[in-house]
Order: sequence, then structure tokens, then C-alpha cells
Amino acid sequence: MLSAASRAFGQIFEPPFRAILWKSLGFTLAVLLVIWIALQGLVAGFVELPYPWLETTLSILTGIGAIIGLGFLVAPVSALFAAFFQDDIAEIVERRDYPADPPGRAMPLGQSLLLTIKFTGVVVLGNLVALILLLVPGINVAAFFLVNGYLLGREFFEFAAMRFMSPAEARALRRARGGTVFLGGLVIAGVLAVPILNLVTPIFATIFMVHLYKGLATARA
Repeated sequence: MLSAASRAFGQIFEPPFRAILWKSLGFTLAVLLVIWIALQGLVAGFVELPYPWLETTLSILTGIGAIIGLGFLVAPVSALFAAFFQDDIAEIVERRDYPADPPGRAMPLGQSLLLTIKFTGVVVLGNLVALILLLVPGINVAAFFLVNGYLLGREFFEFAAMRFMSPAEARALRRARGGTVFLGGLVIAGVLAVPILNLVTPIFATIFMVHLYKGLATARA
């Protein structure tokens, strides 16, 4: 697993993935910026204070709070990103690193969007729970890793597997190798937890899980 993670990290900045990386960064930053502006606008529009210095203080505190909160939205935004570029990333990895294997097949766009919307909702809910648990000393960091480790591991592994098998078979394989997939999800969550570096999470996670799936498929065969 560590070998697959190291391999994935080394490939993120290689030429075939560079254009996708810029698209990923632009998409993620644009979505987070829109959310941040909307939150600032809500506060400015609905909260009136008698003194200008109070308004300035509130604006600063709101901005800091919004930035912290947006850190928890990187995972849902990564899930949205998956619908648009995941197949392109997986296809490059399969073609370059596993040329002797049968190529995977892209998921139909409608099915991909439906699954992504469903998963994004689950990730949002899970990260809201983790955000609330930040107020509980001792379990806040653990909650972040457990929630994202499970959800992101499940999402990205099943995607890699569904390029070669049916959704039901992919879920069955994920359950059968649940410990390995969860540990892989924790690796992804570790990348997600590092500011700035977390912006490459979707590309890293996709490459990593393709390698992990290929390793498990070889062992299974």
C-alpha cells in the first residue's frame, strides 16, 4: 500500500496529469471561493451592528471561521470533481502502468453524475458530523480521519473497481477487502488534512486507488 501511495504521489506532477491538475485546482478553488463570498454576503446582509468597529471585527471573525469551515468542504468538492475527470485519470494510469491488462471502461455520464451527487451528500453529512465533533476534545481529529478515511476510501476504490466489474461486484470486493480499503482511505485522509496539499486530493486518490485495485485484483486472480 505504501508503495502504491508513493507511486501515486510521484505521478501527480508528471506531464500527462498536469493539465488535469490545473483543472482540479481551478475547479476546487472556484467552488470554495463562491461559497466563501456567499457566506460573507449573508453575514453582511442580515447582521446589523451599531458600531463600525463591531462590523469589522465580525467580518474578520466570520472570514476566519469560513476558512476553517471550508477546509471541511475540500472532501465534498473532491467528490464533485470526480464526476468530470476521474475516468481520464484512471485511463492514463491504466494505459501507462498496466498496458498488458484489458483497459477499463468509463462509466456512463448519467450514472457517474448520479453516484457522485449521492456520494457528495453523504460526504457533506459525514463532514458536518466531524465539524461538530471538533468541539469535543480528544475525538475531533480521530473523527475527521475515521469519517473521511471510510467515505473517501469507499468512493475512490469502488470507482476504480467499477471500470472492470459491475457496481455490485465492486461493492462486494470492497467489503471483502474492507480493512485494506479503509487503510487506503486513511492515507487519502492524511493528504486531505494538509492545507494546500489537500487540493491535489482527488488526483492523488484516483491514481492511488487504481494502483491499489490492480494489486488486489492480481492477488485475487
